[in-house]
Amino acid sequence: MSTFNTLTNLTVANGEKLAWGRRTYVMGIINVTPDSFSGDGLGWDIPAIVEQALRMEAEGADILDVGAESTRPGSATVSADEELRRLIPALEAIAARVHLPISVDTYKAPVARRALQAGACIINDVWGLKADPALADVAAETGAPLILMHNQATRQYSDLLPGIFASLGHSVDLALKAGVPQENLILDSGIGFGKTPEHNLEILRRLAEFKALGYPLLVGTSRKSTIGLVLDLPVGQRVEGTAATVALAIAGGADMVRVHDVEQMVRVCRMSDAIVRGWRPADWGG
Repeated sequence: MSTFNTLTNLTVANGEKLAWGRRTYVMGIINVTPDSFSGDGLGWDIPAIVEQALRMEAEGADILDVGAESTRPGSATVSADEELRRLIPALEAIAARVHLPISVDTYKAPVARRALQAGACIINDVWGLKADPALADVAAETGAPLILMHNQATRQYSDLLPGIFASLGHSVDLALKAGVPQENLILDSGIGFGKTPEHNLEILRRLAEFKALGYPLLVGTSRKSTIGLVLDLPVGQRVEGTAATVALAIAGGADMVRVHDVEQMVRVCRMSDAIVRGWRPADWGG
């Protein structure tokens, strides 16, 4: 079961206590799926999964996000049993070797509950409790922090940001009514989910408006198709485009970024934080 009761109790990279506003936190993505959109799904290769987790820890990741069901467009859904069959061996192996908090990327309550028992301590729900509202009960009962992402089945909006705000507000209400503490919630605008490329660019351009919602903000742009469309580049060549979106997201108020390329994005975050947040390394001489 989770050993963390609130987000503010999380110990992230280098033994540092999480404190919103100090710097941008980096969440490293570990896909234990056979069909990740980014081509980095590791499937059943437990040694490779552990190696990736250890590498991300060494590169400066603050949190690891482990998922066993692909969310790429057109991907097939999997049952909770199949998701657990993929997830639990990987999660247990990572938790035994890595000294970072682990988030489980799932929208299913039974999967989240079992993952918390196996070593995860955060739930990352890409459907913001709309696919399985019982996920909020798991978060409330276990004390696990909960990331609520905006998502919808279509890409139609009468007004983009107000529509997203209303949907996220509904997700927050579901969580609070289930007993999840307010301080345990993080919001994600859901770039790339139920949105056109123009929508994604508008969200990034107007990200500062999300701060009015009053919750820490996670942004996930890493290697996504909008970057590929703008730059006309395949997935494996989108690191610079991702870096640009990360830097601008930080300028817009992002508190955490979810990325594949941890080493490069940690550097982008630190430089951006030095400018935007006034962050300085511990041995800074002035």
